Amino acid sequence: MKLLAVETSTEACSAALFIDGALVERFELAPQKHTKLILPMINSLLADAGLTPQQLDALAFSRGPGSFTGVRIATSVIQGIAFGAELPVVPVSTLAAIAQDFFDKHTDNVAYVAMDARMGEIFWGVYQRNSEGYAELIGEEAVTPAENIVFPELSGVGVGSGWGVYHQQLLARLDGLVTDYHSDALPRAASIAKLGAWGFSQGQAVDVDQAMPVYLRDKVAKKESERGVV
Repeated sequence: MKLLAVETSTEACSAALFIDGALVERFELAPQKHTKLILPMINSLLADAGLTPQQLDALAFSRGPGSFTGVRIATSVIQGIAFGAELPVVPVSTLAAIAQDFFDKHTDNVAYVAMDARMGEIFWGVYQRNSEGYAELIGEEAVTPAENIVFPELSGVGVGSGWGVYHQQLLARLDGLVTDYHSDALPRAASIAKLGAWGFSQGQAVDVDQAMPVYLRDKVAKKESERGVV
C-alpha cells in the first residue's frame, strides 16, 4: 500500500508518505507559508522514494475542520494530484488526526479533542482508540462554545489548541472526566496517512469529485448576536 497524505489546516504544514506500514513525513510550523511549502514537501517525499504519483495507490488529506484557507489548500492540492494520476482519495478529519497522534504516543484510550475555532468557539470531537489502535469518533463533531459541548461519560484526556484557550470552561463542563490536557497538539500528515491507509482498507476512499472539505462552520464570520452572545 502506497499512500500520500497532506495536512495544512493549522499553522503547521506537513506531508507524509505511507509505504506498506512505513511512514516518512515532512513537517514545519510555518503560518501562512503553506502554499510555498506543501508542493516541495510532496515532491521531496516522492523523489526520495523513487515514486511518481501514478505509482501510488491512493491519497489522503485533512478535510477539516480548521483554517478555511488551510483546509482549501489541502483539498485543492490533493484534488489536483488525484485528477492527474487518477487516484482515489480518503478524506480524514483533522480532529481524528490529532487524536491519532495522541494515541500513538500515549496509553490513554479516550481523547477529548478541542481546536480553537476563534469567535468564542471550538471545533470539538471525542475519539476512542479502537481494537486495532485507530481513532474512532464517538458521537458527532461540532463547532460550539466550550460551555455547550456534548460528551460521553468516559474518562479521558484533553487534546488540542482549544484546551489552551478554554481549559477552565472545558474542565468545568466535563466535571472530573478529564484531569489532564495537552494544548500543544497539532494535526500531522503522518496521522492523516495512517488513518487514510486504514480508511482505504475499510472502503472509505472516494472519487476525486467527492473529496470535499468539511468546515463545520457555515460562515467565516458570524455576528455575536447570531451566536447568542449578549
